[in-house]
Amino acid sequence: MKKVLIISTSLREGSNSEFLAKKFYEGVKSKENDVELISLKNKNIAFCKGCLACQKIGKCIINDDANEITDKICNSDVIVWATPIYYYEMAGQMKTLIDRANSLFAREYKFREVYLLAVAHEDEAYVPEKAVSGLQGWIDCFDGVELKKTLFIGGVGAPKEIINNKKLEEAYELGRNI
Repeated sequence: MKKVLIISTSLREGSNSEFLAKKFYEGVKSKENDVELISLKNKNIAFCKGCLACQKIGKCIINDDANEITDKICNSDVIVWATPIYYYEMAGQMKTLIDRANSLFAREYKFREVYLLAVAHEDEAYVPEKAVSGLQGWIDCFDGVELKKTLFIGGVGAPKEIINNKKLEEAYELGRNI
C-alpha cells in the first residue's frame, strides 16, 4: 500500500484538470491505497521570498496553507500534480507551491515517484512539454525521485468539457497501477 497525494492546482470551478485528478484518485483508491486529493482552490499560498530560512528550520516562515501541503508532500510515497496548461506551461499556482516547498531539500522526504496530469485547450503533443520540463527541474533536485509518467489530455478548454472524454479511463488505469 502506498500513500499517494494528488494536488489539483486549478482554481477554476468545473476544472478539467480536477476532473482528471478525480479519475486518477478513483483508480488509486480501487487498490485500497492511502490517497488524498487536495485542491488549491480557496488555499492561501503566498510567493516564496527567497530568504532560505526554510533550509534551517525545516518549514517556511510564511504562515499560510503551503506549510501544511508541504508536510503532506514530505510524508507521501507518491506525488501527483494535476494542472491546466496556460501559455504552454504549468499553472502559476502550481509553480508557486513548488517554490514554497523549498523546505523539503533539508528534510527526510518519503516521496520517490511523481506523476503529472495535464489538460489544455490545444491538442498538439508538444503542448505539455514546458510543464513537464519545469516539473522535471524540481524532481531533479531530489535524490532517488523520478517522474514516473505524464498524462496529457488536449482539446478540453471549457469547464467540464473533459467529462465524456474517453482518455479519462487512462487516468483511472494509471492510478490503479500505482
